[in-house]
Amino acid sequence: MTISRLLLDDLAREADLTRSVLRAVPADRFDWRPHDRSMTLGALASHIAETPSWIEGMREDVFDMASLGDYQPFVATGTDELLTVFERNLALCRDVVDGSDEFLRARWRMLQGSSVLADQPRHEAIRAIAIHHSIHHRGQLTVYLRLLDVAVPQTYGPTADLPDWRHPEATTAPK
Repeated sequence: MTISRLLLDDLAREADLTRSVLRAVPADRFDWRPHDRSMTLGALASHIAETPSWIEGMREDVFDMASLGDYQPFVATGTDELLTVFERNLALCRDVVDGSDEFLRARWRMLQGSSVLADQPRHEAIRAIAIHHSIHHRGQLTVYLRLLDVAVPQTYGPTADLPDWRHPEATTAPK
C-alpha cells in the first residue's frame, strides 16, 4: 500500500470523527471559554476546521512562516460554516496528500525566518499536523462540550452520553 493511500485512509477516518464533534458545537455558545487563557469555543472549533488547509504549505519543500505576514485565523460565525470550511479544507489537504510516495518521502522544512521549526519527511509532517494536531484539539473540544453539558459524541469509543458502540455519524442522543 502506498503512503498516500495510508494517509488518505487515516484522514477519512479522523474526518468522520471530527465532523461528529463539530456538529455538536452549539453556535449560541461560540464566545464561551473555560478559562481566561483558553480559546473560546468558536475559536477552538474554527481552528480545527482550518487546520487541514495548512497542508497547502507543504506543496513546496520549504515553507517560511514569515511569509504569512498579517495572517488572521479563521473564526466561524456558526456551526454550518464550521462544517463547510472543514470540508473545503479537507479537500485541499487530500489533494496534497494524494501524491506520489517520492513526493511524500521528500524532506520538508518549516522555517521562521532563519530558524528551522521542522525538518522531516513530508508524510511525517502531514501526519503530525493534519492528523495528530487535529486529534489533540478535537479532544480539547470534547472537554469544552462536557463543561457546557452538551452531549459528547463518540470518537474512539463510548461516552457517558452515548454508552453503546456506534458509528461516529450516529451521535445524536438525548441528554
